[in-house]
Amino acid sequence: MVDVGQKAPDVELVDSERKPVKISDFRGKPTVLLFYPGAFTGVCTKEMCTFRDGLAKYNQLGVSVVGISVDGPFSNKAFKDENKVNFPLLSDYSREAVKAYGVTLENFAGLKGYTASKRAVFILDKDQNVRFKWIGDNPGMEPDYNTVAMEAEKVKAM
Repeated sequence: MVDVGQKAPDVELVDSERKPVKISDFRGKPTVLLFYPGAFTGVCTKEMCTFRDGLAKYNQLGVSVVGISVDGPFSNKAFKDENKVNFPLLSDYSREAVKAYGVTLENFAGLKGYTASKRAVFILDKDQNVRFKWIGDNPGMEPDYNTVAMEAEKVKAM
């Protein structure tokens, strides 16, 4: 599990175009990592669309926003296209990121053996140190969007 003050694990995932992307590719600017359980689920759709609608504020701050789920890149692409998500959605189909960040959600939706991601937010500074962390107790919980935006602004000011 990753805690505030620690270096963010650098895992390689794939984007919705199946291109490899490492967390370290975002080095140099603060980054908000949004772990979400599953594309096309109600709360995940609301969360990603809320960040989509607020992306201008993050862009003004020079903060990257990135979504991460265990869904395959094909599902993430369809989800991204359908909801007009305007930031990268990365696929952790091998579950390396959810394990490295300590956000595995076992038996998601009552499906024995299906590991998804807990809903979680990590804010990294430009050097990729974790400066904020929030992990939902259950997949129906959403982060406090105002708190995430305020924490991103604090990290940008560092």
